[in-house]
Amino acid sequence: MASPIDITELKNISVAKLKGVGEKRYKKLAEIEIRDLYDLLTYYPRRYLDRTKEAAIADLLEGEEASIFVTVDNTTSRRVRGGKVMVTTTVSDDTGSMKLTFFNQRWRERQLSEGTQAIIYGKLSMYRGQRQMTNPVVDLIGTQTGKIIPVYPQSQKANLHSSNISEWVAETMRRVLPPKGRGLLDPLPENIKVEYKLISRQKALQGIHQPENMGHVSTARKRLVFDELFRMQLALVLRKRAIERTEVGAAHSVEGPLQQKFQAALPFDLTKAQAKAIGQINSDLARSVPMHRLLQGDVGAGKTLVAVAAMLAAVDGGHQAALMAPTEVLAEQHFAGIKKLLADLTVEDEGSLFASRPLKVELLSNRVSTAERKRILSQLLTGDIDIAVGTHALIQENVMFASLGVAVIDEQHRFGVEQRSALRERSYAQVSPDVLVMTATPIPRTAAMTVYGDLDISTLDELPPGRTPIVTRWVKASGTLDQPEELVVSEDLSSMWEEIRGEVEKGRQIYIVCPLIDESEKLEVASAEATFERLAAVELEGLKLGLLHGRLKPEAKDEVMNQFRAQSLDVLVATTVIEVGVDVPNATVMVILDADRFGIAQLHQLRGRVGRGTHASQCWLVGDATTEDGQARLQALVDSTDGFELAEVDLDLRGEGTILGERQKGRNDLKLASLRRDRNVVIQARNCAIAVVDADPQLASHQELAVELALFLEEGDAEFLLKS
Repeated sequence: MASPIDITELKNISVAKLKGVGEKRYKKLAEIEIRDLYDLLTYYPRRYLDRTKEAAIADLLEGEEASIFVTVDNTTSRRVRGGKVMVTTTVSDDTGSMKLTFFNQRWRERQLSEGTQAIIYGKLSMYRGQRQMTNPVVDLIGTQTGKIIPVYPQSQKANLHSSNISEWVAETMRRVLPPKGRGLLDPLPENIKVEYKLISRQKALQGIHQPENMGHVSTARKRLVFDELFRMQLALVLRKRAIERTEVGAAHSVEGPLQQKFQAALPFDLTKAQAKAIGQINSDLARSVPMHRLLQGDVGAGKTLVAVAAMLAAVDGGHQAALMAPTEVLAEQHFAGIKKLLADLTVEDEGSLFASRPLKVELLSNRVSTAERKRILSQLLTGDIDIAVGTHALIQENVMFASLGVAVIDEQHRFGVEQRSALRERSYAQVSPDVLVMTATPIPRTAAMTVYGDLDISTLDELPPGRTPIVTRWVKASGTLDQPEELVVSEDLSSMWEEIRGEVEKGRQIYIVCPLIDESEKLEVASAEATFERLAAVELEGLKLGLLHGRLKPEAKDEVMNQFRAQSLDVLVATTVIEVGVDVPNATVMVILDADRFGIAQLHQLRGRVGRGTHASQCWLVGDATTEDGQARLQALVDSTDGFELAEVDLDLRGEGTILGERQKGRNDLKLASLRRDRNVVIQARNCAIAVVDADPQLASHQELAVELALFLEEGDAEFLLKS
């Protein structure tokens, strides 16, 4: 008996082989990423019409919106005033008829020929006693007669309709499924299907495309969603285990004196979350398997202290450490902060007169002079520099460490196979460095499992003592400061400026953030330069204002920032250049203009620039959100200062695309699954993937699963796993 059809076979059969798909249609299908039979079978319906519950024409009331299954009786067109074309179509069902009117859509005359069956969605109106809809949504469904009719995403540009897709899907199903076809292979282990009550893949595809009732759709979706998430988690767990199996790391001494002296000298106690994270990292560092860990924490949760403790463990063992930041400004701030934290620490050195020397921290950036750079590179090579701070310059070819033990990557830098390899090549010691990735943007647990699924995760979810809570208020003001003629000045806005002046009188400082630098005709948003001039002349006249934006030269940026730190300026008007890394404890007020233009994560990051000292702090969100989502975003910031709670709200409001970021291109397989709706399934899939890989690291007993997985891996992943 012939073996069942697997996904590889479906991927190798072009849709051009289907009846009615010629060269032109194939090109149109390719535009919506349908090239083979697998693409077609995973082009899922976007909704369904339940004919057992459908509305009837005779039952519709004026002003009511509804979906109706109709047959086209006739279609005509004529020119009306202004040279426009009006297409009129008469449609009917068993209860009556109605007219559809389309303006400037001449192609409807070809689309809605006599006898065509369609699903019409729109609002009913009455004209001279006749029921009608104007410009309704039309889904052509061919000659389907089932109780549940799937409606597929349609492409007007590609001239492809739901009926076309439905016919090709039906033909494919006839060829694949019994009695004519060989049936579909199901590589999912039987024990997983039993545990999670999952139907077979064959039944799932039937249920999603040809359901007999809506219950079939639900059980079909459950299985297909699991497949997508399980494949993704399987790839991530395989990569994680392969790294652990093939790479050799240094087993660090985590009981060394440097880490202990560092923690003992801190003028405050670590939070429980910090202590837990350091414990998790130390456990990793003590093993000879290289650490690959994500440290995620809310704004101001104290990630840098945890990272410094990890780097000191490397130095304790006679190795070096590196911290990479995404920008020069952030690298310089890290350097200054770390140097200050470690100023009193010494390292054992037998060659020294006193058998010890000061722990050495150096900055490697593009602003370092040629002579200084030469000295730093030389001392990295000899091991005289213990901790190097810099940008990506740290992994360039001419940089070599004597023995790089720990690498800390700041701010969401996804370190893939190539970068890890580059890090290993930067060190003469034949060991892979332990890698700690830090992010200040809290990520929901299920998203973190997907974005950083090949890393272990440590979370800082509490603020250190002394951080003052930030009170957030939303001022609903329309118009912008740089367009005063359109600015509606509310009482709240006036009282905000009064309170700001009061804060300055107390000796405090203010941030005012605008989305753009220059005026824009397209976006009516406050520009930093115009806002700066307006505030200096009107609302904040007499105060000392500074201006900071991305187009200033580095020297000018430094000058303005240094003036603000030194309290020579009362107010800093800036773009989002201050979002990350700026630390001025005396700044107590953050004003974000046109706040409705920002996302939740960015608003939370900006708000985190204040509340860094002992003084009460506040954040003012100024904006007139006109959409429900915009209002929900701003209200969420008012209601919560918890970054993890806000990340969940963000996931609900905007979906996973914005959170996944760089991983997006690796998500081609997520066609049904959503990290938002399917949070529980992500966790189930993760647990199943770990169980399968730990029991069968090479998938030797799961060959069908391995073959299928290879189709979905990104090129770099596939290459890495094959090498392993």
